[in-house]
Amino acid sequence: MHRHGYKGRKFGRENDQRTALTRGLMRSLFKYKAINTTLAKAKEIRRPAEKLITIAKKGDLASRRLVIARLNDQLLGNDLVDNIAPQIKRNSGYLKIERTGFRRGDNSEMATIAFVDEIKEKAEKAPKAEKAEKKPAAKKEDK
Repeated sequence: MHRHGYKGRKFGRENDQRTALTRGLMRSLFKYKAINTTLAKAKEIRRPAEKLITIAKKGDLASRRLVIARLNDQLLGNDLVDNIAPQIKRNSGYLKIERTGFRRGDNSEMATIAFVDEIKEKAEKAPKAEKAEKKPAAKKEDK
């Protein structure tokens, strides 16, 4: 039997487990801006992650909903659309994979997948200082 027409690596998992693995790796990548994983997994998540960034760069409501649906994480999806995607100035090739050596236990080749451009954390808005504490109202004296 030939292997023509078969896309993607199986990782010894069933389809739903591979989907969950891919989503989890992409969530970690977008949350921490770089992750260390096996070379095969890094190569496998690069394509869907870059497609998701391209969708997020559009910035409209439909693309925001698509990103949230594919990541299964509303906060991270909004962060990707609002903070990460606008900082990326290139049209493609958003991620880079660097080989980092071999894992000690099973000698698997490890790699780091990260953004090519520097992604800065957006400063959280500090909550406004509460108004000056109210002075206790003067008590009426009883006669």
